[in-house]
Amino acid sequence: MPAGGPTGGHVLRGAIRAQRRRLVAASLLGMAHQGCEVMVPLVIGVIIDEAVATGSAGTLLRWLLILAAVFLVLSTCYRIGARITDGSGEEAAHRLRLQLGTRVLDPRGGADADRLPGELTSVATNDARRAGLVVTLVPYGAAALAALAISAVALLRISVPLGLLVLLGIPPLLWLGHRISRPLEQRSETEQERAAHASGVAADLVAGLRVVKGMGAEAAAVSRYRHTSQDSLAAALRAARSRAGHEGAVLALTGVFIAAIGLVGAYLAMRGSISVGDLVAAVGLAQFLLGPFQLLTYVNAEFAQGRASARRIAEVLAAPAAVEPGGATPPDPVAGEIRLRGVALGALRGIDLDIAAGSLTGIVTRDPAAAGNLLHCLARETDPVEGVIELDGVPLADLDPDDLRRMILVAPHDADLFEASLLDNVRAGAETATTDVEPALTASAADDVARQLPDGVDTVLAERGRSLSGGQRQRVALARALAAERPVLVLHDPTTAVDTVTESRIAARLRDIRRGRTTILVTTSPALLAVTDRVVVLDDGTVTADGSHAQLVAADETYRATVLT
Repeated sequence: MPAGGPTGGHVLRGAIRAQRRRLVAASLLGMAHQGCEVMVPLVIGVIIDEAVATGSAGTLLRWLLILAAVFLVLSTCYRIGARITDGSGEEAAHRLRLQLGTRVLDPRGGADADRLPGELTSVATNDARRAGLVVTLVPYGAAALAALAISAVALLRISVPLGLLVLLGIPPLLWLGHRISRPLEQRSETEQERAAHASGVAADLVAGLRVVKGMGAEAAAVSRYRHTSQDSLAAALRAARSRAGHEGAVLALTGVFIAAIGLVGAYLAMRGSISVGDLVAAVGLAQFLLGPFQLLTYVNAEFAQGRASARRIAEVLAAPAAVEPGGATPPDPVAGEIRLRGVALGALRGIDLDIAAGSLTGIVTRDPAAAGNLLHCLARETDPVEGVIELDGVPLADLDPDDLRRMILVAPHDADLFEASLLDNVRAGAETATTDVEPALTASAADDVARQLPDGVDTVLAERGRSLSGGQRQRVALARALAAERPVLVLHDPTTAVDTVTESRIAARLRDIRRGRTTILVTTSPALLAVTDRVVVLDDGTVTADGSHAQLVAADETYRATVLT
């Protein structure tokens, strides 16, 4: 975690501060509720001493009305306080989800490093819920402590020894409860980590289900998930045992303490130090104290789990950015000239390359890692470890990632679609909701896809476009990239699942729709490469050939083997 980044404590304190007004109101209502709860055994004790013992019907009626009023205030405070408290928890969880979403979508990237998408989803749902629940613990904890304090004062008025017993006994019990919760906190964090990883693996397997089936790797996939799920189950069971042990130990300590209060009260009544009504009130208060102690046990256990979740949230929020924004002024207007000088990253080893503004350039490589590294550099998802990439003479590393992506769009071949209409999916890449996307639909042959759907372009697609075939998804994703109308467009294998006739039609239309703007095709498709102005071949991380598609097919055997077979 970077220095100065948020910690679990910062996450929880921020969530509480954001709801402080509502929490103050809920805490006051909770205290009033608990105060009324304390009043119930005290009023019953008074009824016994002043009405039952004397046989006064008027006194009995008066105190019964007072008792009814106490119950009315008690129930009203509980209902309103619970509504405010639960609402504050939901609001806090919602704010944490927004913070996580903002960090994950930050153009600088980095939040998803070494984390599966399902794991991030688990953090944004389960962990955000648990951390938001900590906010609700503030009023509950305040109410429980108020109940203990009011009970101690009431017992002091009945008998100094009873009051002192409560006042002196509560702090050690609270301290012991906190110490007992330490193993629960540690095991809860492990449980949440394993559960998040299991969710990530499950989401990963579901997303690649067709590939898994196509490879006949169902048994390996099931074995992988079974192993991950068993680890998650074992961690959950350890956390459950720890929670049960924690609650059992605290309940046992509380029971001993309450029994001690009852015994001391009975001894004082036998000696005549307190009245029968006082004894009834003292025993009622002792029984009532079980509620606040159980509430504090709940608060302590949930707070332990909330701290563990808050630390996981803080890890995502404090994840170092993959790239840092620069202070250079973006070129205006953008011509689209791309220059690479000595670029090295992963499989790339000192690439020197000039791409003219407005050109249609093909890049061919047999190494998927080299293609991926190049795409990451052009999209500025990461910066090269050596060398520089320039846009119109301005280094990409000196530009803000958000500004850069308004000028350069890198469209991966496995781009997902949204659970929305086909038209909304295409317009997601456009500058405005009123942009005319018909040219993009035509150029990508996605208009043919729309004609085959029941509601045309208004047909709602399934999650990730799974209601479409692979080729149809690629055409819609290509239409989305074209509709964005970026000055520089980088396409990675946009037609691998498209039939050859449609691919040739797309190739011809692609050149027309992108005329005058820089387009880079990272592909081995001969149909697409045939319409390019120039093809650059990367081999072993460096540029090994440069020319037109026809020239390279005629003169370069390696190129022919890569592209034509």
